[in-house]
Amino acid sequence: MNRPIRVLSLYEGFFAGGARILHTDVVAGLHSRGDQQHSVLSIASAVRREASIQLLRKDPRYLRLTESGVDVTTLGRIGGANSLEPASFTDRQLRIAADAVRQADVILSLKEQPLGLLLALRERGMMPNIPVAACLHRSDPNHSGPALSWLTEAASTGLLTANISCAQSTSDAYEPFLAPTTGRFVIGNGIDTDRFRPGTENEQAATRQSFGVPASAPVVVFAARFDAMKDPGLFLRSAALMAQRRPETHFLVCGAGMTLDNDAFRALLVESGVDSSVNLHALGIRDDMPSIYQIADIVALTSAFGEASPLCLLEGAASGATPVTTDVGDSARTVNGIGFVTTHDPADIARTWIGALARRSELRELSLAARMRFGRERMISDYADVVTGLLESNRAAA
Repeated sequence: MNRPIRVLSLYEGFFAGGARILHTDVVAGLHSRGDQQHSVLSIASAVRREASIQLLRKDPRYLRLTESGVDVTTLGRIGGANSLEPASFTDRQLRIAADAVRQADVILSLKEQPLGLLLALRERGMMPNIPVAACLHRSDPNHSGPALSWLTEAASTGLLTANISCAQSTSDAYEPFLAPTTGRFVIGNGIDTDRFRPGTENEQAATRQSFGVPASAPVVVFAARFDAMKDPGLFLRSAALMAQRRPETHFLVCGAGMTLDNDAFRALLVESGVDSSVNLHALGIRDDMPSIYQIADIVALTSAFGEASPLCLLEGAASGATPVTTDVGDSARTVNGIGFVTTHDPADIARTWIGALARRSELRELSLAARMRFGRERMISDYADVVTGLLESNRAAA
């Protein structure tokens, strides 16, 4: 082929979340290589999630793509907690989607939700015979709502060529819903280790000062959206218990809905026993996570289900923090040798945090020594190989 491979990524919408951060990094990285030309079609132009309205054109992922030269088109829908049904797309929206699909050699669907759009195109006879891969980022398919049935239908009818899982736990969980002919690939997550790195003394001092955190105070960071999957109540109950033993500790809570403007979050604080004596900073959505991780002693994850390969554990560890997580998805594999896995008991979590602080210097060195295995270069190269392979296989079968 004398021209770059044209790859179209389908986004349900642009909003804060690890899967969108990861996929955006992949698209920008592949596009910059020159042998692939990437574009994006977003179903929604605004999304209502976690007690916030998140606009496409203000989203850091959208801005990064456009700044990288990736063309982004939207159908202009308003997204929410429920995925948009295939029958809900208008003729105009399907024409826009068909035009974008027609110009692609390969399609990547960010998670299974956008497959409903492709099913709608196929129903109208507007879906060409090109490879389609679903990029999956959960370990609990049954929490995907109706989108799981769209994935199953797309796989059984041959519309879906392959799935690319970010973790082995994801691949295993989705296997029963795929056809025997559906290709299965596992590409572990990677991060930009130039961006997520240990901070200098001056950088850390400036960040601590900006949040009012004393120079010697321990810091626990929780980066997650306000969602039952992330179990923020478990984190808050653990923080309340730890504050009784280590009252000087500061807890930085980041993510959509993690703000005092959210009535449900405020109610959960009370329910969890977090009062004014606890040094809790509810920061909401942040675009400066590298700086926040640089002052973290511990990066915490208390998820109840659904996780695959959580980026926060990689990003925190690459910055020098010690990851402490519940046993969900591939989290235990991620923190092996550098962090800890706990039960879902807040007392156990608080004890583990306190134990990690007692070994802070030793554990920091372990995290920093593992930085090389967290890099994104291997991930982007693996995605490039899968995309090329899908196109070659499709042409050989034609």
